[in-house]
Amino acid sequence: MTSYSISVRLQRTTVEEAYVSVPVTDAVMLREPADDGSFRLDTDKLFAAAVELGSEADWLSEGQRTVVHPIQKAPDRADEADRGRPRLNETGRRAAA
Repeated sequence: MTSYSISVRLQRTTVEEAYVSVPVTDAVMLREPADDGSFRLDTDKLFAAAVELGSEADWLSEGQRTVVHPIQKAPDRADEADRGRPRLNETGRRAAA
């Protein structure tokens, strides 16, 4: 029996989280003191430093979501689109190798 298949473009988003410790130094402080004379954190600089430290952090998976991609288009090349992916039979299960 002849079987056919239709390529459906999917989109998978993986969400990860990590905690980093940003040293409190002059680099993350506002230059001018507040009206009460105290020095405060510059949150823009603090978060920029945190993002930079994040490249070496131990990330933990928080979750993953797979949805139909909002823009459906043909694969760039059918043979490349299927490379390394399991073949499915007419019931949608993996075909015997």
